[in-house]
Amino acid sequence: MDFLKSMAIAASGLRAQAGRMRVIAENIANADSTPAKAGADPYRRKIMTFRSELDRDLEARTVALGKVRTDSTDFRLKYEPGHPAADATGNVKYPNVNPLVEMTDMREAQRSYEANINIIGATRRMIQRTIDILKA
Repeated sequence: MDFLKSMAIAASGLRAQAGRMRVIAENIANADSTPAKAGADPYRRKIMTFRSELDRDLEARTVALGKVRTDSTDFRLKYEPGHPAADATGNVKYPNVNPLVEMTDMREAQRSYEANINIIGATRRMIQRTIDILKA
């Protein structure tokens, strides 16, 4: 594999993980939001998907952001009869976001992002060493 291909593949991984982190951050930000009116549904957790693409110029497979899907798991219910968003039974729907899961996903995305940065750094060092050898 040549240097340009490895840089392009790692860069596509950076873009994909950055998009994943944006979606996770949105989930975390809305973890405790409630619906605007009684009985309505609150924020629904979003899940980022990825897809494989072929870069025809480099003849290499790269990763790209796919569709953002919504998590169909049930909302959390809390009995809070005085809450403005409570339904007729006094229950308030909260988003189906588990902050612990989101933080774990964020950490995984961060590690993948760092791995791609390390690949780019190693490739740059190899390119520089190759240039130094050719100069000598």
